[in-house]
Amino acid sequence: MALHRIVATLLRGGTSKGVFMRADALPADPALRDALLARLIGSPDPYGRQIDGLGTGISSTSKVVLVSKSSRPGCDVDYLFGHVGIEDGRIDWSGNCGNLSAAVGPFAVLEGLVEAPRDGQATVRIWQANTGKVIVAELPVRDGLPDQSGDFRMDGVAFAGAPVRLDFLDPAGGASGALFPTGRRVDRLEVPGVGALEVTLIDAGNPLVIVMAAALGLDAREMPAGFNDRAGLLARIEAVRAAATVAMGLAASAEAATRERPSNPKLCWIAPPADYLAADGTPVAAERIDLAARIVSMGKLHHGFTGTGTIALAAAAALEGTLASGLLGAPLAGRPLRFGHPSGVNEIETVLDGERVAASRLVRSARVLMRGEAWVPLD
Repeated sequence: MALHRIVATLLRGGTSKGVFMRADALPADPALRDALLARLIGSPDPYGRQIDGLGTGISSTSKVVLVSKSSRPGCDVDYLFGHVGIEDGRIDWSGNCGNLSAAVGPFAVLEGLVEAPRDGQATVRIWQANTGKVIVAELPVRDGLPDQSGDFRMDGVAFAGAPVRLDFLDPAGGASGALFPTGRRVDRLEVPGVGALEVTLIDAGNPLVIVMAAALGLDAREMPAGFNDRAGLLARIEAVRAAATVAMGLAASAEAATRERPSNPKLCWIAPPADYLAADGTPVAAERIDLAARIVSMGKLHHGFTGTGTIALAAAAALEGTLASGLLGAPLAGRPLRFGHPSGVNEIETVLDGERVAASRLVRSARVLMRGEAWVPLD
């Protein structure tokens, strides 16, 4: 059995963690590359814990990122994201991770892939290879390295950190080619074993399926503990997600959607504001939020809310005729969307140019957790 030794960096970006590597440090053969990356993370793992790898058995940490210097005009680095299936080890390269996007700039500075001031603000223009879109990151630099200190706090992360400002430019249509892949802002979806549901199918940042919570018998105050043990309910949600994937033109069948695109599109459900307790016990008052939302990632209720899901939900809230803007009573204009999730509250600004989503703006923190050499035994 061969031992592969790869320089790797473990970073947190937003509420996710991932192993970052330079693309040229890995084998050129995609099959060998994917097998090596899955083994590095600790998958496939029938126990679902990834004990023999760098993952931790949850969707938010079973992630890999490949970065290289960009040859594209106006871009500094290329960024490719892979979501590793915990049990089966399959890597889904179909979409981006909005949270880990916040860590790409720090990694690029750390690797010397961009010119950055010794002290001050660095701007990194990122080509997001999964979606074919540009992300502009601004981050603080100290002594020539990404700053690890700061007082920016985000719900779902225990410690304060340095803020990273992200502009996702023209985020629509990265997967399907259109903001609304079906051409409609509300679709009626017939789902075998579930019935008929109204959904908003939107592609911004990543494709997202938006459902009213009540249509699923939920209220958008659910928490991962307990919920993720409800196999029957999770199977129903996956049936809806898979049917929506087909309707969006992203898979040939529901079976193919589950097999080939487990990471994207994601599915979320929304409900009017209501009081609840966040995962850390902090009260979230209804008046703090515009709506409540929950999202499923890789078959499990997310402990917070995905970054690209935030982009798509906010875009839907800003445009007339969607389930999100209908819930709000009118399209949200002139201020950020604030919504509740299991760990607290997210805030995001959508910049419109008429009916076009010109940019999505959000702030996340990021931190270098470990840098060294990963040992991966693989034939």
